[in-house]
Amino acid sequence: MTGNPNAAADFVQKAAPGFSPRVAIVLGSGLGGLADKVEPVASIDYADIPDFPRSSVEGHAGRLILGRLGGMPVACMQGRVHYYEGIDPEALALPVRMLKLLGCEILLLTNAAGSFHKKMGPGSLMLISDHINFTGRNPLIGENDEAFGPRFFSMEKAYDPTLRKHLKAVAKEMELKLHEGVYLHYLGPNFETPAEIRMFKKLGADAVGMSTVPEVLVARHAGMRVAAISNITNLAAGLGETELTHEQTLECAMLAASDLEKLTLVFLETLKRELLKAHMRSSDDGRD
Repeated sequence: MTGNPNAAADFVQKAAPGFSPRVAIVLGSGLGGLADKVEPVASIDYADIPDFPRSSVEGHAGRLILGRLGGMPVACMQGRVHYYEGIDPEALALPVRMLKLLGCEILLLTNAAGSFHKKMGPGSLMLISDHINFTGRNPLIGENDEAFGPRFFSMEKAYDPTLRKHLKAVAKEMELKLHEGVYLHYLGPNFETPAEIRMFKKLGADAVGMSTVPEVLVARHAGMRVAAISNITNLAAGLGETELTHEQTLECAMLAASDLEKLTLVFLETLKRELLKAHMRSSDDGRD
């Protein structure tokens, strides 16, 4: 097994003694600005956390921010690692397991993705309803760690239906268009060919990217609730007029970054109220 999530969690807890995040947020390419809105308790470079994998990709700052966002105690990962960087698949399990050990119950993921639909072009947001793992890789392959979850586990409701309903309600209240669809995880680092995109559409996918699915697998294995949103930065290969580049991804990620930040903030504010109500109902039920 690669890395020790307990050592990583102990290090982070010492940097922010007494702080227990409830929600973990992972920010994808070009979306790191949301971390600047966190009321910080601690900011830690990935390089300082024991065994923590570090990204070599532009647009991924490589910091863990602990603090409050929308009134909710959060752990915000400003950047992530990817299979295409040559990272051992097992190593991708450590960040999510560390977040679980820190107290996070919910994982909110963001990514930059290419759309298969012209009506969902650059600047759109897509709530992920399900995914297709097209990489042939899984960070859970190998010896199972029973401390986190069972050897075999269901992915039938990988993207929590209640959280998705909540996000859609918030978007509607904000009069923000929030598409919904299936995300396909492509290994990369090259962009897809037009023929691959035609195949992926036939498989039932609506958008494609090079991240997110490993984190979802690890989180669901550990019993965490998951929600994920794709920031659409381009039409996929063969569907648009612009040549695909990483620079374009970073530039176009800014088109919807503000909407995604606002959606996340309001989502966390309303989620805090809902969790507080649930806690109060639970307390009332326990009274004589």
